[in-house]
Amino acid sequence: MSAGTEAAVASPPIPGTLAEALSPAWLTAALRTRFPDVEVHEVEAGPVISRVSTNARFRIGCTGVSEADLPRDLYVKGYFTDAGDGSADPVGMSEALFYGSVADRTGVRTLRSVYADADVATRASIVVTVDVEAQGGSFLDPLADYTPDQVAQSLEQYAQLHAATWLDPDLEHRRWLDTWLPTVLHGRGVPVIRGNFDGPIGAGVPAPTRDAQRLQDAYALVAGEAATASPWAVVHGDAHVGNLFLDAEGRSCLVDWQIVQRGPWYLDVGYHIASSLPAEQRRGAERDLLRHYLDALASHGVDPPAEDEARRLVRRGIVHGFYLWAITLKVAPPITTELLTRLGTAADDHDALSPASL
Repeated sequence: MSAGTEAAVASPPIPGTLAEALSPAWLTAALRTRFPDVEVHEVEAGPVISRVSTNARFRIGCTGVSEADLPRDLYVKGYFTDAGDGSADPVGMSEALFYGSVADRTGVRTLRSVYADADVATRASIVVTVDVEAQGGSFLDPLADYTPDQVAQSLEQYAQLHAATWLDPDLEHRRWLDTWLPTVLHGRGVPVIRGNFDGPIGAGVPAPTRDAQRLQDAYALVAGEAATASPWAVVHGDAHVGNLFLDAEGRSCLVDWQIVQRGPWYLDVGYHIASSLPAEQRRGAERDLLRHYLDALASHGVDPPAEDEARRLVRRGIVHGFYLWAITLKVAPPITTELLTRLGTAADDHDALSPASL
């Protein structure tokens, strides 16, 4: 069964190729789990972006369901190699399970999923969503111009996500939501960080935080705390601007849930504030933005931490984002350079690599 869906018919096997995913037969079978009378008779393929995942826009011709209920412009995300073989990926599985079983209950603004499925045994997954670009929305990149007012908007969405899942007993033991931080910690480490810091990519990081071992040690503390933190919520985990889109009304919406997990709120909030704005702009806005998040959390019925404690905790979120970008490879150098500069500067401003500060 498609994750989280009351299916009228059984879900089809997860396709191993993009061609299969875009076939009328497979799409009919998949969409019937939510729209029992649909019959897809035509598929017009659109642009395809293939990196770790394969992302493709397409348009369907179909009968049996109104366009208001099922828009014809759709978007598929799966894991297919260049050779066309299915490629299982655990982060893709988590994203599909989030869309299939958690997203709707949170009320968070994100892509509207019309089909999501994951095979826990093989870790294969696929998500079909409404194409927001066809509806007038636009995806952002990590260096998109983003204002403090827009940061406040996206912090409202993080607060919505966190409050809706705050200590939710139904989510406490779902293994696919287990925190990823220890896994990240024991993957790429000091050699990769040092390679980034010693080259031009790390040149904008202040000297006190351009220290691979200090960052590794600080992240070990953050990861250890996050793994057992309480209170916890479902957190996005990778809260930079490139994982947002603006809908047709210009509202900030969250996207790319590959490392969705249980964890403390500050992983998203510290990372997002520190990475979304250039240093001078961030310095002038960060206290107000943190208060805005805490107020939003309270408006959803969650008792937020005191502001002084929250300011201490967001340092851990800064370290989280800084570490993720310090171990990043194969991203356009201008992006990694700017985000390392922003996050490294925020870490320096807050003395976030000091154990006493964490």
